[in-house]
Amino acid sequence: MYDVIPDIHGQAGKLKTALSNLGYVERNGAWRHSDPTRHVIYLGDFIDRGPDNREVLRIVRGMIDAGTASAVMGNHELNAIHFHTRDENGPLRDHSEKNIAQHASFLKEFPLGSAEAGEAIAWMRTLPLFFEFGGFRAVHACWHEAGIQELKALTRNGVMSEGQLIKAADKRHALFDLVENALKGPELQLPDGFFFVDKGGHERREVRRKWWDGRAVSWRDIAISVPNPGQLPDHELPDDVLTSAYPSDAAPVFFGHYWMTGSPLLQAENALCLDYSAGLGGPLVSYEAHPGRSSLSLNHLKVHG
Repeated sequence: MYDVIPDIHGQAGKLKTALSNLGYVERNGAWRHSDPTRHVIYLGDFIDRGPDNREVLRIVRGMIDAGTASAVMGNHELNAIHFHTRDENGPLRDHSEKNIAQHASFLKEFPLGSAEAGEAIAWMRTLPLFFEFGGFRAVHACWHEAGIQELKALTRNGVMSEGQLIKAADKRHALFDLVENALKGPELQLPDGFFFVDKGGHERREVRRKWWDGRAVSWRDIAISVPNPGQLPDHELPDDVLTSAYPSDAAPVFFGHYWMTGSPLLQAENALCLDYSAGLGGPLVSYEAHPGRSSLSLNHLKVHG
């Protein structure tokens, strides 16, 4: 059986509580279950926001090394790689006030340029962009089949090379969009003349898309993270959007990233977001995935306070 755990964001206490609740104990340098067939699948975003980045990485890395866990890369790991990597033009991710603030808790424990930071970033580079296991799929933000197939062809089992990691920071390269889609999710350009105001008071002309929702027919149906959906057009979506949702007969997929709130729910019969804002006061949520079961059920979801 697999225990799927999403975005931890430096909250080592919540991670230890979840692992303990699921029956794992720390033994011989790694958290292990008494059932040797139990295995954790981590959905990325181990760092930033919370106070215990080092401890979270120690736990996750120890489990992967011991064979009791696997993990995919999150957008915060990708951002960190680019923040700490330079080319001839400087850092691949700008050291702006906004980016430094977002990365502050990691930098407090792993100062820029330190050997410890370099070693942690080197490990992050080994994480795959996606993972398939026991009839299920795992990705940090979005499983778009055509994009995943391109990434399979370009990468080694989803792991980017050093050169590909650099290209993934450059909007001129096709790899940029493929990786952004998988780790940050797709966005749609609103029709001319339309925009919405986000929680920060900024006007936005692109909306995050519910890529899993094959029932969405209008812009208001498909958008996520819009404070006032009434600002969006209420007319029908373009045909290419209507036909590109995650297929209802595709393998079940787990993802995080979207900072859900309220009572957990299935995004679709075969799509489940497990991120309920553990990094900012919400609970850490997990799912018990049984190989061979082709459908998802909230009966296998656990909320760890």
